[in-house]
Amino acid sequence: MNREWLIKSAKELKQLKPQVATVYSQHTDKLVAIVNELLLQRADLTELIGKNNIQMMKDNHANHARFMLSIMKHYQPEVFVDTILWVFRAYRSRGFASTYWAAQLNAWTNALNEILSPNDYAEIFPYYNWLIINIPIFVSVSDAQQTSSDLFK
Repeated sequence: MNREWLIKSAKELKQLKPQVATVYSQHTDKLVAIVNELLLQRADLTELIGKNNIQMMKDNHANHARFMLSIMKHYQPEVFVDTILWVFRAYRSRGFASTYWAAQLNAWTNALNEILSPNDYAEIFPYYNWLIINIPIFVSVSDAQQTSSDLFK
């Protein structure tokens, strides 16, 4: 499985209804706060994000909300996949463990389930589920991309 496979798989996700993206937008600050709190409560936080990366983690959560909102409004599978691959490379190079994404994305789904109506949650959940089930592939592909780019240094 590679980048092209991820893009093909991402093309199966459906563009969200505009009103669902609007609802997500209205709740992003609250969602980010819940995700931050859930992660800050974890006993294994240092193992997930490395030392001295709490602010970077919080920034990532805020950026995640903005990115997901843009994806929800204007879905482009290639942009979705390429951005996620970049995030995996960038944050892992700063000490984030690959297990961070499972913890983070599970926190997002919990927050979304808590805040959104069942119908809105059902519309958005496939995006998060797709991210969660593809974490191992994102790790593998981003590792391969990093190794390829290291060859040109």
